[in-house]
Parts: sequence; C-alpha cells; structure tokens
Amino acid sequence: MVSPQPPVSHILETSLYVSELAPSKEFYQRIFGFVPVFENDRMCALAVPGSAVLLLFLRDRSLQPSEAPGGTIPPHGGHGALHVCFAIPRPSLDDWLAHLAAENVGIESKVTWKYGGTSVYFRDPDGHSVEVATPGLWKNY
Repeated sequence: MVSPQPPVSHILETSLYVSELAPSKEFYQRIFGFVPVFENDRMCALAVPGSAVLLLFLRDRSLQPSEAPGGTIPPHGGHGALHVCFAIPRPSLDDWLAHLAAENVGIESKVTWKYGGTSVYFRDPDGHSVEVATPGLWKNY
C-alpha cells in the first residue's frame, strides 16, 4: 500500500552560485529590494516577499558538508547559467520594464505565454537567467 502524500506548502529556498557575493547581493538588493537575513564568508540569504529566501552561495564553497549549530548541511553546488523566476503582479509589468531600463539592466527576452502571462528575462552579474513573470505563465500560476 502506498502512503498518502504529505503536504508541501511552497518553495522556501532556491540557490544561485556566484563568483563574488558583494556584486550579486547588491544586484538583488538594488533590482528587487531583497533584504539580507543572513550572511557569512560563503553565502548570503536574501528575504523574498512571501516568506521565500534566495540563497547566494560562493561557487564551489558548498561542495563540502557545512556544520550548523543544529546539524550538518549536505554538500551542494551548481555551475553554468542557472535560472530563477520571480512572480510579479500583472499590473506591475510596465513598471518592471521601466525599472530595469532605469537600472541599465538589459532585457534579453520578453515572452507572452498561452495562458496569458508575460515573462521578462535578463541576466544577473554572474550571467544567471533571471525572470519576472505575471500570472498566466503556467496553468497553476
């Protein structure tokens, strides 16, 4: 017999792996207004609205287990241009386009999806693909 699936509330954290913390932290603070909630010599945690956290790890600094006060964090890492998407309200799309232009952030692509959503893609200082998307990107958003 298969046990019932326990519930999942939402994605709590997502990670990007960066070459330098300072420029990446500054980018996400300047472009999104994300506030640092934790920082050390290998990573920075930024609060994302809706109780999510964006973790910026120095590339290759998390390939070994990391001791924490309550236990050990297993190793992890990522290479190449990774992707992250942030949900935005539909009425703020034009504001986002103006904000990115004012901050001299080049728009790489703009896509309109079959469910009516719009995505805007741009790059962070490490070349990661960053997306902001309105409702209608997916069937469930």
